[in-house]
Amino acid sequence: MPVAIVLASVAALLATAVLAVAIQGRRSASRLIYLICLGACVIGLAAASYQLVHGTPTAPELHLPIGLPWIGAHFRMDALGALFLCIINLGGAAASLFAVGYGQHETLSGRVLPFYPAFLAGMNVVLLAADAFSFLVAWEFMSLSSWALVMAHHQDPENRRAGYVYIIMASFGTLALLLAFGLLAGPDGNYAFATMRGAPHVQWLPSLVLILVLLGAGSKAGLAPLHVWLPLAHPAAPSHVSALMSGVMTKVAVYGFIRIVFDLMGSPVWWWSTIVLGIGAVTAALGVLSAVMQRDLKRLLAFSTIENIGIVFIGLGLALAFKANGMHFASALAFTAALLHALNHSFFKSLLFFGAGSVLSATGERDIEKLGALIQTMPQTAFLFLGGCMAISALPPLNGFVSEWLIFQAILVSPDLPQWGLKLMVPAVGALLALSAALSGACFVRAFGIAFLGRPRSPAAKAAVETDVFSRAAMGTLLALCVLAGILPGLVIDSMAPVALGMVGQSMPAQTGIPWLSIVPVAESRSSYNGLLVFVFITISTLVAIEVIHRFASRAVRRGPAWDCGFPDPSPATQYTADSFAQPIRRVFGPAAFAARERVDMPPPGDARPARLSVALRDLAWDAIYAPVGDVIIILSEKLNHLQFLTIRKYLSLVFVVLVALLLTLSLWN
Repeated sequence: MPVAIVLASVAALLATAVLAVAIQGRRSASRLIYLICLGACVIGLAAASYQLVHGTPTAPELHLPIGLPWIGAHFRMDALGALFLCIINLGGAAASLFAVGYGQHETLSGRVLPFYPAFLAGMNVVLLAADAFSFLVAWEFMSLSSWALVMAHHQDPENRRAGYVYIIMASFGTLALLLAFGLLAGPDGNYAFATMRGAPHVQWLPSLVLILVLLGAGSKAGLAPLHVWLPLAHPAAPSHVSALMSGVMTKVAVYGFIRIVFDLMGSPVWWWSTIVLGIGAVTAALGVLSAVMQRDLKRLLAFSTIENIGIVFIGLGLALAFKANGMHFASALAFTAALLHALNHSFFKSLLFFGAGSVLSATGERDIEKLGALIQTMPQTAFLFLGGCMAISALPPLNGFVSEWLIFQAILVSPDLPQWGLKLMVPAVGALLALSAALSGACFVRAFGIAFLGRPRSPAAKAAVETDVFSRAAMGTLLALCVLAGILPGLVIDSMAPVALGMVGQSMPAQTGIPWLSIVPVAESRSSYNGLLVFVFITISTLVAIEVIHRFASRAVRRGPAWDCGFPDPSPATQYTADSFAQPIRRVFGPAAFAARERVDMPPPGDARPARLSVALRDLAWDAIYAPVGDVIIILSEKLNHLQFLTIRKYLSLVFVVLVALLLTLSLWN
């Protein structure tokens, strides 16, 4: 039984966490722990893949006598769980392989090794849980273990702040999910998913559950305005953990949203989709705009994750709209596109975080303004990172293009929706998605160009050396998956058919039988795409261009000075900078999105002082929501501080008054 195999791999991961405590400090401890994690993830990946391809719609349920006495613990692996288990364990295997080499550079491995396998185990159990209690316990275990990894380098004040914000947001998200499951369980308190699935609800309850799920799963996924923890926590963690949190853990949150909204809540209402679409579109646009402004490479990648999660939720919002209106084929198209983008994002975002970790271990720098010319000293890493940049920028024939193209195809079907609100809203969402795709290309042209091209901007960049073979193998594997999923997307789409069939009642037509391995999402007369032919065309065109240039161009070697804007100073400071690259975008969108302000200090003629340009950006979500909430909590804490100095008599009186108030509230409620 595949579910039992995955649970066995979870047990092996938990045992590995205990082993890491016992052997920490030994020279080979890091490599041993990560190799065991690699093996456990490969076993879980194999079991989940088998279930996804060969499983039946009525997957068997495993019941263990643990957890709540009247429920126990229920575990089940249906098609949805199997797909996300593939994402989790594939990402975990890649991160473990990368860490076999990268972990040798970790100075505080004793604070990382015990929690790393526990983190993997927690994510797996969330996807296997078939009752609310097991789900929430595993969810909180996942949050706490990842928080411990974020706090590994706790000496840094910024890391401590990141850990504090993360644990607050994680607790808030768990509370929201707890309330959502409590409402779905009803007065009988049966927390098994099988019972929730068919339970009747009053008219207002599913809508309230949707809001709670958006708060709970959305805070973990990084939906705006619940995203504030993500650009703090992801850069603070070690790079292989950052890859897991960004490329993998956010997909656990996507799974939680799909499981509750598409599976447990019953038939959707059309206006639910407007909330999901609006939040997804704003998240995508805000995430990519923030990414363009960043100089910290890992923080840039974290904001890019916010953008891609927004794209996934745009697809899920479209699927809700189509499903509510009985347009099952269009719903399957949008739902499959969202799942495909979640899978693709796990590939290229893990690859990019691995590349950032390799740069960090080679140079000690995350600021792209202090890098440059790494393509000369780290050519293989540069090539692999470039592939990830192309994939995340949705350039064909790589995988990022396919999933975003499918979402656009779903948007083009939206005129058939009967509600005028959706008819007007979906094109606006499509425009924001197009803007996000364009800005994503600009963002990663900037990131790769400043970090890997030009001249070295610091001694550390000049002295960089290529990363280890394990790290390159992990990045190479993920880049190969990006290419394969881009040129053969029909195979991936067909493997997701059981998931779409179970969640929206319809699946896309089989794509592998179409000639030349094309994909036809709607109808051949409307649109089609062939990644294999695009790949062949690009390859042949490139080879022909190279041959023509070498055959007909002059064979003489001509050398000359590089264009220097009229300033022949060899200093790297005369190069185009990351801030100057982002300046046009910042001046267009910065005032509205970040309340951006520029201050120019230009000395008058004759003054030898240097001219200075300072830019101030603000997080409007933090200023509008979180800072006021923090101020209110501080004020209330100061007001209520005197309660700790009460006498015993006053404490008993207070308890009595509160008890009477609660009893009166309960009697009035009934």
